[in-house]
This record gives sequence, C-alpha cells and structure tokens, in this order.
Amino acid sequence: MLVQVEKAASLRIGTREFAWGTRTYVMGVLNATPDSFSGDGVAADKEALERRVRVLVDEGPDVIDIGGESTRPGAAPVDAETELSRVLPAIEAVRTHDLDMPISIDTRKAVVAERAIVAGADAINDVSGLRDDPEMAELAAGTGVPVVLMHSRRARAVTTELGGQYRGVRYDDVAGDVMREGLKLLDVALAAGIARQALVFDPGIGFGKTPAQNVELLRNLEALREMGLPLLVGVSRKSFIGELTDRPPGDRLEGSLAAAVSAVAKGADMVRVHDVAATQSAVAVADALYR
Repeated sequence: MLVQVEKAASLRIGTREFAWGTRTYVMGVLNATPDSFSGDGVAADKEALERRVRVLVDEGPDVIDIGGESTRPGAAPVDAETELSRVLPAIEAVRTHDLDMPISIDTRKAVVAERAIVAGADAINDVSGLRDDPEMAELAAGTGVPVVLMHSRRARAVTTELGGQYRGVRYDDVAGDVMREGLKLLDVALAAGIARQALVFDPGIGFGKTPAQNVELLRNLEALREMGLPLLVGVSRKSFIGELTDRPPGDRLEGSLAAAVSAVAKGADMVRVHDVAATQSAVAVADALYR
C-alpha cells in the first residue's frame, strides 16, 4: 500500500522560488535541434536561435528548457559533442537576453549536463529518468541542482502523417504503472543522494505510450499526486493531439491548450509548452477555476 508523502512546499530553480500549489508554472521549450517534431528547432542557425530566444524570453516563461537532442519517437541519438555544440550557444543566448531566467538542460548525458550547468543552466531535465547514463545521478547529487525525473518506456516507434508515435505498448493500468515505475526512479535518485525536495516528476506523455494511453494517463493524472512530488506535464503539440484533431504539429495550439488546462485540473504544477503566452492565459483561467 502506497503511503502518500506530502510534497515540498517550494523549490528554488536558479534565482526564482517555485511555490507549489499557488499557481501553474510554465516551462518554455527551446529546441536547439534540426529535427524537432514540433517544427521549431533552430540547430546551428544562429539567427534563428536569436529570434527564437528573443520571442521566448519576451513571453516570460517561468523557466526555459533547452535541448540539443531530439527525443521524438524514432529520432537518431547524437553524440555529446554534437549536443554540446547546440545547447551551449543556446544557453549563452538566453543569458544574454535575461541573466535571471531559470534554465533547465534537457539531456540524458552527464557530461552535457555538467557543461551546461557550468555555462549557466540551473536544473537537469532527464527524459530517461537518470537511467541512460550511470553517471547522471551522481552528477545531479553533487551539483545539488533540481532534477526532473521523467517516466518512459522503450517501445516500437512508427512514423505517421501526423508524426512519430508508439504502438504495441502494454500497460495494465497506465496511471498505476507509471506511478509504480516512477517510484522506482525516485528510489534510485534518493539512493544517489539527490534530495527529495529537489525532484520533480514528469509522467512522460508521448514517451513509450500509444495515443490512447496518453489520453488515459491525462484523464487519471491526479493519481500521480500520491507520489508526493511536483508534477511537470508536457503535452504541447504532441502526436496524440494530432490524432484527435487531425492537425500537423504547427497547427495544434487549441488542442495543446485544452490538454494543458486538463492537466492543471488534474493536479499539474508545471506545463512544458512551445506557445508560452497563449498557455499562460489558459492556465491562469484554469488556476482560478480549479485551484
């Protein structure tokens, strides 16, 4: 039987305090990749990077998440040097525009996380839940930065007209299975010396789950609150929204907003999005209705 643990009241990321339960925080996505599923990757295009950073910073997210390796279903992995060549200029560009903006580094590699933190990143967002690199947990514990643990499963990826997705994945109970597997990730993090109050859990919408399973997980998201960790939910532009709306990634704003509002109603503390300003308005209303 799971004994519910009260989550920490707040978390400092960089210079900002995130007071859980007071409102929904918005994480803005900065894809420093050439093959982002969402069509907003900037990769080595310095001018495109500068434009994206200006727009993103001006919209005023609570934290910016920078990634240099695409995690879309079926994407090819890249080596650490390639990833660093993408994320370090992106971190520098954000810092040039806003010295105080909290930055998380979206990576599965300890060496990338370490270099990014030295360059100015304030948190680690590991989509593998600290599993892919045996040195990541030790690095996170040593630096003391906040860590996002994300649930995922390896599964067969297929490419459709609406983007990459997973097929043939079996869950007996999506929310229950995600929570059980998430608690195992939590145990590993705590055993490595990462403080519980420094951890955030992401249920991994779109990672090793079919479109139908993503919908079911969102519908039952409140069950994950029993883990006692703040919840970060990323639904923006994902393929299950494309399946429901028959829209390509760049035309999924309305569906993304609907999913984000649903996540807030079910207990999300933060949402990870491409369209910051529109989402801020949507979650402000959702906060008034559901918090």
